[in-house]
Amino acid sequence: MIKKFVMSVLAVGVVAGLLLGSNVMSYVTTSCERVAQTVEDSVPMEFQIDRARKMVRDLEPEVRRSMHVIAKEEVEVEQLDQRIEAAEEKSVKAKSEIMRLQSDLGTGKSVFKYAGHRYTAGEVKQDLSRRFTRFKTSDATIGSLRDMRDARQRNLDAAREKLAAMMSSQRQLLVEVENLEAKLKLVEVARASSDLQLDDSQLARAKGLMADIRAKLDVAAKLANADTTFHDEIPLDGPAPDDITEQVAEYFGGSESSESVIAVVSLVE
Repeated sequence: MIKKFVMSVLAVGVVAGLLLGSNVMSYVTTSCERVAQTVEDSVPMEFQIDRARKMVRDLEPEVRRSMHVIAKEEVEVEQLDQRIEAAEEKSVKAKSEIMRLQSDLGTGKSVFKYAGHRYTAGEVKQDLSRRFTRFKTSDATIGSLRDMRDARQRNLDAAREKLAAMMSSQRQLLVEVENLEAKLKLVEVARASSDLQLDDSQLARAKGLMADIRAKLDVAAKLANADTTFHDEIPLDGPAPDDITEQVAEYFGGSESSESVIAVVSLVE
């Protein structure tokens, strides 16, 4: 089965080579690039942001390793400084002793006394020669230590700057990831708002119903405040006639005195 598959692949490759000629590699690489781009475009944006956040967080071990290296180098540079300081103090003392011996030999004496012991001028010269040789070696060693200290200090300063830049970049990348996440949420909200289709027919019906209810309530209020007299009924109490005095006189028979008529008229009025 595997043999057949391999043979099929080889046959396809041969046919493609014959058809496309020297351009076959160009077609293959272009196809691979397009497939890779398509796959990358199909990855959800949330996944890409999470991937970016993880890559930024993966810088933390490197930052801690750099901090450890810098701390170790700082200790070693401090120890080197202490070594140089001790060697310089020793060199100062050795130089003072050499200058003393040289000064004593300059006096021309043949015998010298140091710490209760006597030494000849030859012995002093030999001791001075040995001391001077050791001093020159020690002085050269101190110079080498200083050069080493200066070089390591420069490397330490450069490492500190690199670490500070790395930590600053990490913080900036974290902020940018948060900004990208916030921007993605805004895009999602805008996309949801544009895709949302609202059915406003129900809203229109509700508004119409409320308008009808409002009109009915207005009519009810007017009816409640209106005059309760209905003009389509027969009036039971008519207005007083203009000849009320004559009607009264006629009703009471006209035999009564005018005073009685006036009194009745006054009462009616």
